[in-house]
Amino acid sequence: MSETRRTALIVGASRTLGLGIAAEYLRRGWDVIGTARGTGRTGLHDLAATLTSDTDTSGGRLTVESLEMTDPYRIAALRDRLASRTLDLLFVNAAITRGDLPIGEVPTDMFTEVMVTNALSPMRVVETLRPLVAPAGTIGVMSSDQGSVSLNTRGGQDLYRASKSALNQLMRCHAARHASDTRTLLLMDPGWVRTGLGGPEADLSVEESVPGVVETMEAHRGKRGLHFVDYEGKAVPW
Repeated sequence: MSETRRTALIVGASRTLGLGIAAEYLRRGWDVIGTARGTGRTGLHDLAATLTSDTDTSGGRLTVESLEMTDPYRIAALRDRLASRTLDLLFVNAAITRGDLPIGEVPTDMFTEVMVTNALSPMRVVETLRPLVAPAGTIGVMSSDQGSVSLNTRGGQDLYRASKSALNQLMRCHAARHASDTRTLLLMDPGWVRTGLGGPEADLSVEESVPGVVETMEAHRGKRGLHFVDYEGKAVPW
């Protein structure tokens, strides 16, 4: 196998954007480790099955790992299982929404669930798995332009927006705490995509968003520090 072969860990790769990103890196010849929740069969398992077929043209190899990202002990266990691997990319794709409620109507348990899933858990993954990422590697998390404070002129989706703003702020804290780090840090905005979260009226299909997301991450490889960018490579205002 080529010495230049690179490895990506995509956390949350069982469907839609995460699955598309995993498939795109495979197509580009990377080895990919993708995580899915639970033990049930997912699109990620189906993708892995196609790589053993005679018609496989991906060029990369796929390993499927199980991870419940909201459980810090399972994150640590994944780190231990991957201790012998060096990652060129760690990308955390995770987000949920629980409807468009004004913040005063959001139940406490709903607030906690969304914040833990969208902000706290991705940062736990980043902090725990960071040592596996090569010094010249990239660490990215899936953000959104809805996490931008300055772009919020219409309101709506209060809790989801707040969770992505929190994620952005926590990544800034991480970047400041590791200011001497040579790794690239990315907050990725995939655009408004037709997924279960984005809804059927969204502008982009997964197939339209994913190549731009991957190309943007590749274009920023080696650019140390934190960058908030969209799938077209444009900077997103904070």
